[in-house]
Amino acid sequence: MLSRSANDLFWMSRNVERAENVARMLDVTYRMSLLPYRVVETGEKWAEPWALPLVITGLATSFYQANETLTAENMIRFMVFDAANPSSIHSLLQSARENARGQRGELTSEMWESINSTWIEFRGLDYERLLARGVSEFFDWVKTRSHLFRGVTVGTMRRDEGYHFTRLGTHLERADNTARILDVKYHTLLPTVDDVGGAVDYYQWGSLLRSVGAFESYRKIYRDAITPYRVAELLILRLDMPRSLHFCMVETFNILCSLAHAERLEPERLAGEIQSQLHYGRIEKVFETGLHEYLMAFLDRIETLNIAINKYFLVPDYA
Repeated sequence: MLSRSANDLFWMSRNVERAENVARMLDVTYRMSLLPYRVVETGEKWAEPWALPLVITGLATSFYQANETLTAENMIRFMVFDAANPSSIHSLLQSARENARGQRGELTSEMWESINSTWIEFRGLDYERLLARGVSEFFDWVKTRSHLFRGVTVGTMRRDEGYHFTRLGTHLERADNTARILDVKYHTLLPTVDDVGGAVDYYQWGSLLRSVGAFESYRKIYRDAITPYRVAELLILRLDMPRSLHFCMVETFNILCSLAHAERLEPERLAGEIQSQLHYGRIEKVFETGLHEYLMAFLDRIETLNIAINKYFLVPDYA
């Protein structure tokens, strides 16, 4: 497969996955903003839930360059409709559609119709229409369209290199998003060592699980109160959780093995190293290391893997 084709398919799926992740994050933030909540600490002011998407995405500077105040309306306009924000749902769906348009010959007709109709319908929306439709209903629509595209991909696409690059983008983006959300929850909202594992507001931890679609799974596995320790175990080490770091990296490693064929390329080695550490990891050791430090190290390894994937598969002249 040509590197350009592989690159388009890889980023098509990453952009769709990222749009879903943004929708999940904003939906949970919106629901949390309707409730009075704070981190329980003497003298601490009421928390501002709309600050969290900026922390997770690293877009605080860009946001305040365009907006004077942090409000629900400003955040939704910025993260949903702002074409100048490369991480807005608008930009991500548009980019995914352009990636797909450039590779029509590699996609099935169902895949193209799914992503093209999503962009056309989204393009007909604005902030006022979103409010009339319902904020949470809109975010549910984004998630549903992402699920539809992913389901059509799995159900109709031939299992060739194009399919592998498409799935590779999905799992790398999902692992990156899960790690960032989990780190922000611990590191930003629980800034001191004494806070970790302490009495934390139920709704905050519930919102974290809902943002990665893991609330029901947590209840089925642990069946009792939501604790930071078990949330971390669920989202880092559980192999039966489709958004856990372990699951995503096992899938990434298997895909890279298929793409490397008989060769032993650096991306395969790096992915194997990451997934083996997760496979043999224990949550006790994670907390001994420090959860923030562990997740930052994971994100660094993911970035190294991304560079290697670019060099060997997507942009061979990548320096």
